Amino acid sequence: MKPHVLAIDQGTSSTKALLVDAAGDVVARAGVPLSQSHPGPGLVEQDALALLGSVRTAVVECLKAVDPSTVAGVALSTQRESVVLWDADTGLPIAPLVSWQDQRGTERAARLDRDGMSEEVRRRTGLPLDPMFSALKMAALLDEHDPSRAGSRAGRLCLGTVDAFLLHTLTGNAVTEMGNASRTQLLNLGTGDWDQELLDLFDVPRAALSRVVPSTGPFGRLKGLAPLADGTPVLAVLGDSHAALFAHAGWRPGIVKATYGTGSSIMTVTGSPAAAGSTCTTIAWSTGQPTYAQEANIRSSGRTITWLAGLLDIAPEQVISLAAGSDAGDVTLVPAFGGLGAPWWDARAVPVLAGFDLGTDRRQLARAALESVACQVADVLAELPGVRQVVADGGLTRSDALMQLQADLSDVNVALTRHHELSAAGTAHLAGLGLGLWPSDELEKRADANLQIFTPTWDEPRRRVAVARWHRRLMAARELGTRGK
Repeated sequence: MKPHVLAIDQGTSSTKALLVDAAGDVVARAGVPLSQSHPGPGLVEQDALALLGSVRTAVVECLKAVDPSTVAGVALSTQRESVVLWDADTGLPIAPLVSWQDQRGTERAARLDRDGMSEEVRRRTGLPLDPMFSALKMAALLDEHDPSRAGSRAGRLCLGTVDAFLLHTLTGNAVTEMGNASRTQLLNLGTGDWDQELLDLFDVPRAALSRVVPSTGPFGRLKGLAPLADGTPVLAVLGDSHAALFAHAGWRPGIVKATYGTGSSIMTVTGSPAAAGSTCTTIAWSTGQPTYAQEANIRSSGRTITWLAGLLDIAPEQVISLAAGSDAGDVTLVPAFGGLGAPWWDARAVPVLAGFDLGTDRRQLARAALESVACQVADVLAELPGVRQVVADGGLTRSDALMQLQADLSDVNVALTRHHELSAAGTAHLAGLGLGLWPSDELEKRADANLQIFTPTWDEPRRRVAVARWHRRLMAARELGTRGK
C-alpha cells in the first residue's frame, strides 16, 4: 500500500491531525479544541496534560477508519514560544504551560534593558528583548518551581517549547527542533546551538534543555501513541508559522507569508542571520544548513475578534459577518491587550477604542476590530523590502472583507489558498521530501494552484488617510501606556 504521512498540528486553540497520502491529498482529518486560562493580569496558561491528551485523541480520531500500518511516519508542527516545565523521569508537567501570549517576563525584560543588554540579545538571537519569547518565561517558571536551580542543573527538571515536550514524552528523546529553539532567545543564530552567555543571562541551566537538531531530525521513534505501531518514526518537526511558510513554498524570493490566527506571523526567507530593522530574524527550518527568515509577530488578530465576540455575546463568525460590508467611520480599535508586537515592540502600550459616540453600533465595532488586524499587518509589510506577493493563511482568511482590506491598505496583491490547514500541510511536505514522495518543484506548483487573488482598489490619497488615522490612535495607545507606567 502507498505510504501516508500523519501530520500533527499542535496549535494554541486546537490540535489537528491530518493524514496525507503520496499524492499530497488529505485523506482523513480530526481536531480537538483546547482552552486557555488567565489566572492573573497578563498571565496566559494552558493545561499541558490536556494538550498531550489532545494529541492522542486527534491521532485516534484521524486514524479510526485507516489501517495505521500504512503510516510511514509522523510530522509535527507546534506552537512556538510557549513553555512547559516537566519531570525528566515521569514526563509529567510540573506546572501549567505558559503561553506565548503570557507577559510574566515583562519586569525582567525591563531590568535587562536598563542593564543595556537589549542590543546584545538581539545580535545573538535575532530577536528583540520581549516577554513573548521563551527565555523570560523559562526564568519565571524556574523562579517559582526551582529557585535554587538545583533540579534543573541536575537534569531532573526539563524545560522546553511544545515540540521538545511532545518529543520527549512520545519518543523518550530529549531533542528540540532548531527553528523552534531559535524562538527561545537562548539559541545563537550563528552557531545553531544554545548560547552559554545567554543561558547565564536568563539563568536557565543548559542541563534542563533538550539537544538541538535539524528540522528533519533525528527525532526518534514513537512509543505508546496508539493506534500507531511503536517504532513509527518522527520524520519532520517545524514551528507552526515556519510550517505554513514551507507549505507556501516560501523559499522563493518576494513571497511573504501572513498567518491570521490568534496572533499573526508575517515571515519571508532571507539570506542572512543578521537582524534587520524592526523585524526578527529566525531560523525557518534546517535540513543540514539553516534557512533564515525575517519575521514579525502581532500579538492580537483573531484574538481581537474573539474578545469582541465575547463582549457582544455573539459568535466570532457573527463579528466577521457584521464587519463585512460595514463602515467603521472614525471608530478605531488598537488591540494592545498585551502590548504591541512588531514593528513597534512596545510592551507598555494599552488598548484604545477611539472615534466612537452614542450612535456607534456593533457593526462599526466589528469593522474596527477587523481593520485593526489589517492595519497591524500593513505596518509590518511596509518594513519589508521586495514584497512581491502576500500569501495568506489562517482562520481569519475566511473573511474576504479582511483580505481585500489587506490588499488595499498594503497596496500589494494578497493570494489566498483554499487550504486552511497550512501548518499541518507544510510539515507533511517536509516529511514527504525526505521519503521521496515528491520533489520541491512539485511543492511549488501545489502552492500556486487554486489561489484567489485580491488586488488593491484604493487610490493613494485614501490609503494615506486610513493609515494616518490608524497611526494617530496607535501612538495614543503607546503614550497612554507610558503614562500608566
